[in-house]
Amino acid sequence: MEVKEILEVMEEMLDSAPTVPLSGGKCLIETERLRELITDIRENLPIELESAKQTLSERQRMLADANEKASSIVKAAEDRARRMVDEDAITRQVKEQAKEMMMLAMNQSKELKSAANEYADRTLKAAEQGLVDSINQLRTAKAALRAMPQNDASAKPQAPNNAKQ
Repeated sequence: MEVKEILEVMEEMLDSAPTVPLSGGKCLIETERLRELITDIRENLPIELESAKQTLSERQRMLADANEKASSIVKAAEDRARRMVDEDAITRQVKEQAKEMMMLAMNQSKELKSAANEYADRTLKAAEQGLVDSINQLRTAKAALRAMPQNDASAKPQAPNNAKQ
């Protein structure tokens, strides 16, 4: 019998025991039977206590395992959250750097276009001035040609006088 059952039997003995008149609720119990039940409790108690200790020990071990697993899960979640925050911060930083690089590239592109346009404008103006100077020289040469006395090209040149006729 288990301790719980033995205690139930003892309780039943008390409930069914006859009371002694004028004793203030005292009852008569079969002492030998009660001693046997107490002996049974003493014999069964260490077994049940050991079982309870094992159950308690197993429970504590399970709680420790659960706490360890929970701590591991929390640590992993914190690490993951930290990595995500770090990655987010890195992503934001990279995006900001990319934006700055694009702005710098666009500014440099504008400067290069402006410089190229200025260079082309100067070169074209120099070429234009060279052409104007060449045209002016041509006009001057043409005017000089017009100003030269014209010989009658249609007249025949005279033969030298020493030739025999």
